[in-house]
Formats: sequence, structure tokens, C-alpha cells
Amino acid sequence: MPETTPGTTRTTAADWELDPADADACERLARTLCTGGPVQVDSPEWVARARDAWEALPLPLRRGVRRFRRHSGPHGTLVIGGLPVDQAALPPTPAVPGSVQRRAAVPAALLTMVACGLGEPLAYLAEKSGALVQDVVPVPGQETFHGNAGSVPLSFHTENGFHPHPPDYVVFLCLRADHDRVAGMRVAGLRQALPLVTAAGRQVLFAPEFVTTPPPSFGLGAADPDAEPRPVLSGAADDPDIRMAQLVTTPLTPRAGAALAEFGRACEATARTLRLTPGDLVILDNRVTVHGRTAFQPRYDGADRWLQRTYVTTDLRRSRDHRPQDGHVLATGGRP
Repeated sequence: MPETTPGTTRTTAADWELDPADADACERLARTLCTGGPVQVDSPEWVARARDAWEALPLPLRRGVRRFRRHSGPHGTLVIGGLPVDQAALPPTPAVPGSVQRRAAVPAALLTMVACGLGEPLAYLAEKSGALVQDVVPVPGQETFHGNAGSVPLSFHTENGFHPHPPDYVVFLCLRADHDRVAGMRVAGLRQALPLVTAAGRQVLFAPEFVTTPPPSFGLGAADPDAEPRPVLSGAADDPDIRMAQLVTTPLTPRAGAALAEFGRACEATARTLRLTPGDLVILDNRVTVHGRTAFQPRYDGADRWLQRTYVTTDLRRSRDHRPQDGHVLATGGRP
């Protein structure tokens, strides 16, 4: 991605920062979506308001998102710091399974506006009850859960690669960091990792010798016995797309197992760890990036790490057969 010129103040994670005046403008606009009309995040009317509001966001933010949408660069990740998150006004960090944001609030409005700038927000009925804005928080008793409710290390994955319509982008907004400031989002871009994989390994990754099943967050139980083998990589040989999850992608042949392990080592060698602070917005190009998480220690005191997340598709039409009433929620499972 070309270097962005506005807002050049650096933080640990951010590629660039909004200046205070633009952050204030974002907050004022987000607050208009919290009053004066529909305020249910999942309603088509509210999403339509957010789509229109995107056009009024400050130019540096819109320009940065548009550039990333055209080409997501070597990392496949964009981190913009300085978005408005009023720490004093936040409620306690949720600590229940399946937590989501149903009512409009400033962070949800910011996420949804950016999602509309990238494409259209998307959700899956089997995950987080189909909410468009979801909480990523630690939940008591689920510390070892391999998903967004856990606090143990989370292995590399793309989002929902088992599904015929995975999201093109995943957008996170950090509302609170963890107490010890050790939790990190780990990201590895395919454009940097793949050159470390041998030509033979890359060839196997393009072969339909892998099965990817739903992740634990979908709660669908055992692997689908009718799941069709698919390749991990697809598209252009020099800049492919990826679908995989180290936990739920199973190689079907010895050579597929060796290639997947080789790719995993390449991801480890090129990974970056993003330690997010409140107001950091992360956009992941889910087509060319895998991500995970380091371990951290929650305290369950109302001030634990809190991210909010939304999925984005660049072409809502292509999933029409999965979306009742042409809504934003994919209501059917992994097969068409």
C-alpha cells in the first residue's frame, strides 16, 4: 500500500494516526447515528444511514481506506490509530458468551461506516447469532477456548474459510487493552510468507487436498462428513488468495501435510504482533492475511481487553442465495 501522508504520528501498532480534529469529526458523525432515527445496529435502515454517513467522514480516513481497498500491500493489514473511544463512557467489558452490540454506540457506528467504505457488512447466523457488530472479549470458564472468547494463544487462520462466502475483510476496533498490555494480534501476510515456501510446496497448496471445517465459534459440532476437499491457495499464482485455519484445516495427503507445515513456518517467520491501544482500528484483508492472538491473563473485573469486530464483503450479491430477504446475515451453513 502506498505510504499515507496525513496523520504521521506513530504508535506501537498504528500505520498512521488521525489528527485530533479529524477524530473529533468522526465522533460527531458517529453520534448522529446513535440518535434521530433507527438505532438498532442490525436493522437495514441503520446500515443504510451508516452507508450514507461514510461519505462525510474526514478525507484522510476515507482516502486511507480506499487505497487499502485497491491494494492491501505486503502485510495485508492497515492499522489506523486515534479513533474516538471515550474510555470514561464505556460500560464494563462484557463477560458472557456470545456478546454482541445490538444498539448503536460510537464504536459500532465507526466500525459500520468503515465497513460500508470497504463494501457491505456481513454476518453469519451460526456465529454470534448473526450480529453485525460482535464483541471479542475473554469469557470466564472459556480461557482455553480456541476462539474469540478465549485467552490462550490463538493459531493462524483466515475467517470462515470453510464457507462458500467468507468475508473479504475483517475490521476490529480496540475499545480496551488488556490489563498487562501483553495481548497481541498476530498477523502474517501471504505476500511476505509465500516467497519462503518452496515451489513444490506452493504447488501442493494449490491442490484440492485439504478440508476446512467450521471453527469452534460456530458451535456446529463434528466435522461435516460431506465437506469437499479444497485448495488452501487459489487464484493468481503470483498473488493468490488463501483459505485456511491451522486448527480446522486438515491435509488429506502426506504431501499436503508437509506443505501446510511449511507454510505455517513461513507465517511464523514473517508474522507481526500488534499490541493495540484504545482507538486503534485494524483492517485485515482476509483474502491474503492470516491472523491469531498471543496469550493474556484476564481479570474479569469489567476492565478486560475489549475489541469489537465486523465482517465485510466487497460483493454482497454473490451470497444472495444464503441471505433471506436480501439482508446482511448469511443464514445457511457451509454448503450452498
